[in-house]
Amino acid sequence: MEDPRNLIDEYKTLTNEQVFDALSKKRIPLEIAIENVEHDFNIGSIVRTANSFNVKKVHIIGRKKYNRRGAMCTDKYLEIIHHPDLEDFLKTQENRELVAIENNTSRAKELHSKLFTHNTTLIFGSENSGISKELLEKADDVRFIESFGSTRSVNVGAAAAIAMYEYVRQIIF
Repeated sequence: MEDPRNLIDEYKTLTNEQVFDALSKKRIPLEIAIENVEHDFNIGSIVRTANSFNVKKVHIIGRKKYNRRGAMCTDKYLEIIHHPDLEDFLKTQENRELVAIENNTSRAKELHSKLFTHNTTLIFGSENSGISKELLEKADDVRFIESFGSTRSVNVGAAAAIAMYEYVRQIIF
């Protein structure tokens, strides 16, 4: 019987635990934080992309539940930590550069000019209200993704994919 999971061939015959363990041996140091994103599918999409780039951890701050269908079961293959509040999340971020991806602040600079450090945590927030003021104040850097059409931003799931790729392009390639 063929393995129906959305896995590359080298992982097809392994159990979920074995896939997790194999990926853990080669994770990249990037971490992702998602703060109070309202649309469940967006969280699932970010988790799926985080798995694709084999990030170290995904932190979900605030609201815990999300549509795992959007993650395509990839949540089984990476560490996802729920933090009930910002304070709990910040305790885990010592010696990490917090980079918020947010376009609704004068502090933000273009993503393309960012030089990433290895121990980076990318932060994404709600499409409606953005990243909380409290978390933005804690961020070491704030970046936005340039838009060339009529909308001022891309979907948060797309923004996460773009930012993760830029990190990987600089640090891993």
